[in-house]
Amino acid sequence: MGQCGITSSKTVLVFLNLIFWAAAGILCYVGAYVFITYDDYDHFFEDVYTLIPAVIIIAVGALLFITGLIGCCATVRESHCGLTTFVVILLLVFMTEVAVVVLGYVYRAKVEDEVNSSIIKVYDEYNGTNSNSQSRAIDYVQRQLQCCGIHNYSDWQNTRWYKESKNNSVPISCCKTVTGICTGSLTHPEDLYQEGCEALVVKKLKEIMMYVIWTALTFAAIQRETFVFWIFSMM
Repeated sequence: MGQCGITSSKTVLVFLNLIFWAAAGILCYVGAYVFITYDDYDHFFEDVYTLIPAVIIIAVGALLFITGLIGCCATVRESHCGLTTFVVILLLVFMTEVAVVVLGYVYRAKVEDEVNSSIIKVYDEYNGTNSNSQSRAIDYVQRQLQCCGIHNYSDWQNTRWYKESKNNSVPISCCKTVTGICTGSLTHPEDLYQEGCEALVVKKLKEIMMYVIWTALTFAAIQRETFVFWIFSMM
């Protein structure tokens, strides 16, 4: 009976370690996704601390992977010290995931203020060339989010680029179609995206932050349940 209980406990630990390895991979993927996506919008926010939740969630993923290794070694060797370390690290990971959720909500609330304070400056630095990072960022956002200007396409009339070009046109990235029919001319506003980019950038960044929050919250809940299950299986 005792041997059967030990074998059962080992099976549970191995199963949990597999779950933690899978979780580690998913957490690292989500963190990397946030970094890559934020890179396309980094001109619209100046607070680099907004990326802290993504950094932490990648660190948590790496820690979970190490935890899985420790758990496997401790299970095979039946090491009391190893299992104790395994439990302590799991508790630290759980608390870190809770911290990610809290920080995620804090920085999510700051996204709108960040975008509002920087977007006008970014649009004013647009010069329409690929060598200009602000120009690439704006053209990318306008194509991806299907928007034009800050609040609408008429905002381009207040930019330095519009005043210097003197052709009564907005960038081609404002066009609804990529064909040669649309030239960005304001004499044909029906060819342009009608919605402004500010609200859509804020929405996109908040959605990205919610990916981090829900991922951390989900795995914190799963980890708690699996940990409780493991404790009961050891009794």
